[in-house]
Amino acid sequence: MGVLASANKVFCEMAERNVVTWTSMINGYILNKDLVSARRFFDLSPERDTVLWNTMVAGYIQTGNMMEEARSLFDLMPCKDIMSWNTVLEGYANSGDVEACERVFEEMPERNVFSWNGLIKGYTQSGRLDKVLGCFKRMVDEDKVVPNDATLTSVLSACAKLGAYEFGKRVHKHGEGLGYDKVNVNFMNALVDMYAKCGAIEMAMEVFNTIKRRDLISWNTVINGLASHGHGTEALVLFREMRTCGVRPDKITFVGVLCACRHMGLVEDGLAYYNSMFTDYSITPQIEHCGCMVDLLSRAGLLTQAVEFINKMPVEADAVIWATLLGASKVYKKVEVGELALGELVKLEPRNPANFVMLSNIYGDLGRFDDAARLKVAMRDTGYKKEAGVSWIETDDGLVKFYSSGEKHRRTEELQRILRELRNFSILLDDEEEELQEHLI
Repeated sequence: MGVLASANKVFCEMAERNVVTWTSMINGYILNKDLVSARRFFDLSPERDTVLWNTMVAGYIQTGNMMEEARSLFDLMPCKDIMSWNTVLEGYANSGDVEACERVFEEMPERNVFSWNGLIKGYTQSGRLDKVLGCFKRMVDEDKVVPNDATLTSVLSACAKLGAYEFGKRVHKHGEGLGYDKVNVNFMNALVDMYAKCGAIEMAMEVFNTIKRRDLISWNTVINGLASHGHGTEALVLFREMRTCGVRPDKITFVGVLCACRHMGLVEDGLAYYNSMFTDYSITPQIEHCGCMVDLLSRAGLLTQAVEFINKMPVEADAVIWATLLGASKVYKKVEVGELALGELVKLEPRNPANFVMLSNIYGDLGRFDDAARLKVAMRDTGYKKEAGVSWIETDDGLVKFYSSGEKHRRTEELQRILRELRNFSILLDDEEEELQEHLI
């Protein structure tokens, strides 16, 4: 702030000031988060060009929670350029107001790649990932704007989360056509992540092997991808190769490493890697690392050791960890551990009946039917109703959302009719095959 005071002193002593000088002072106040002084200077400025207007509008947006002021000032601008529109567009995207983001986008007299990226960001921020894919398709089909690496990585991230493998392949091909597969590590990392999360781990490895200059994200993405698909040996081999290359692992790396140990049942190795986070890399384990270790110990039947581990964790155990322990207590018939886990789960998820069901089944397996009946009563008292499951189906026209109840889809009756026809056709084929077998005999 002392530097800003000195700048203000020089500004006041200047015999002549132009719009660049005023913009510099206003930007200085914005950088120091003094929007009141910035606006006062803005109002006093005898001349305002588009850059000065954009600086003040962007200042409101960057400070946060001031979109109303930003929009009011934007509406007063006598001459808006594409940067002005993009600034407001991204402001709405950052604030999560996707409807306002869409309105601004449609109002724009012209658009560039940053305009499309702003709308994609708005959809991503609000969790409307299917809209991200639709936006990209529209961008490619309707506009002459060429996507950049930020566009492609955002769309690939949406594909990864939705499991939209075919759409992701099309984005891959589009990126290749633009040459990003040769020079852009961010695009390649996003490809590895997309293929891994869509279940195509072989394609993920194929892309990874073509990356000439791998960064930490490259290694983390492929190690976690391999581990999540049960390829623990390959994940640990790459982890050792990563260290040989001089790349320092971080907490995300160790999520994959511990996940690999869990899949392989390597208890001692898992504990060694977990401890090395402290001793070798000064990394404080997060809940994900602890969850992997509890799962590893629980799968091995070391439930007492798992409880001891939970008690010594640097973070509080969440519902996932206690549910893991509860599930293992059913497998190994450890009712005391199950009761402990349920007690903690009731504190964290008092209205989740699934936890009661698990322990009730343990009581039933041990012949403790009175205890099982008591838990069923407690389960009813939660008043909980299970939410309908939801899944996405990739089609030529995009992604379609289906609920397990089927009641929320506008073409439910048509879908049920087609399913009945397919079922009848299957029965007919089975009958014909049975008749053919009898004839051959």
